Parts: sequence; structure tokens; C-alpha cells
Amino acid sequence: MSQPIRHIVFDIGKVLVHYDPNLAFLDIIPDPDERRWFFEHVCTHEWNLEQDRGRGWPEAEALLIETHPGHEQRIRSFRRNWPLMVPYAYEDSVAILRSLIAKGHDVTLLTNFASDTFREAQARFAFLKEGRGATVSGDIGLIKPDRAIYEHHARTFGLDPQATLFIDDSPANVEAARQAGWQALQFTGAEKLKADLKALGVEA
Repeated sequence: MSQPIRHIVFDIGKVLVHYDPNLAFLDIIPDPDERRWFFEHVCTHEWNLEQDRGRGWPEAEALLIETHPGHEQRIRSFRRNWPLMVPYAYEDSVAILRSLIAKGHDVTLLTNFASDTFREAQARFAFLKEGRGATVSGDIGLIKPDRAIYEHHARTFGLDPQATLFIDDSPANVEAARQAGWQALQFTGAEKLKADLKALGVEA
């Protein structure tokens, strides 16, 4: 039988804040097929993930420009236009986060995020500073779903893994949390999250 929840850990992207790289390139690459090719072959998810792991943007851009010199300005636009990729927060999810904090629950954040863009996000979205703290992948050189990042977060914040609930939109990240001994929920929407929390004895 699961332990009662004493710690709640939120992911950020697609749980609390909307994220879509396409939004930064709608004007730069208007054709959707060409834009899809660009993200599949130039500024790929795997390339961007290395910035989440801690690689700096100058190095990341230089690597791509060397391989794709004809796309230099588009490559540089990825970081330059990053704010367009995160246009708004999910207010219903944020309301749950804030309600949990207000009711005295221990709430922290665990996110795959580049160090600099995370600080930009915190400046825009006040709720990212309202929990007990955050583990940011770019700060520590570890990314989900690596088990080590869950263990690092638990050590940093003094969490009992079995009494910790993790909320993330990615099935792989949810499964990794479970493998690390945490309880975990896949986020699909605020109403479902509220119901799932209630089923676990947590009122939001």
C-alpha cells in the first residue's frame, strides 16, 4: 500500500506553462512542411535537450552553424525568439499548485530547462518562485528521465521518495520517477489532476 503523500513535485513545461517551439518560427518559416523539416533536421529536440543538460547556447549554435551554415540566422532565432515558445501559463494548473502551497503542502519543481531560460521564465511567471524550490536540469547537468536527477532532487529537498508524488506530462518521466521509488501521475489536464490528487487523499 502506498504511503500518504507528504511531498508534491511538479514538472513545468506542458504542466504549468505552455511550450511549443513552432510558435517562435511561424513568421520565420511560414510553410509548415519546411518548418517541420527544420525541427527534424536542424534545431532538433535532441539538440535542444543538450541545453537542458547544461550546454551553453554559443556552443550549441556554433555546432549547428558549422553543419548547416545556410541556416545560421534561423538557428540563432531559436534562442532569440525563445519567449514566443512559452506564451502563457495554464491558469487552472497554476491554481492547483497555489492551492496546494496555501494548504501547507510541501511543493517543489523538477524540470528539464536551460539555466538561463528558466530564470527568464521565473521573471515572467511568479508562481515558479512560490514553492519550496526547484531542481533545474541545466544547473546540475542531469536531465529527466535519468534516475539520478530524481535522486538528486530528493536529497536536495529532503524528500522521502515513497511519500513523494511527481506530476509530469511525459510517460517516460513518470515511469522513471516510479523506478526511483516515487509515486507519480501523468498530467493530461487540470481537472483530471485534481481528481487524481483527491483519490490519493490530497485536496487541491
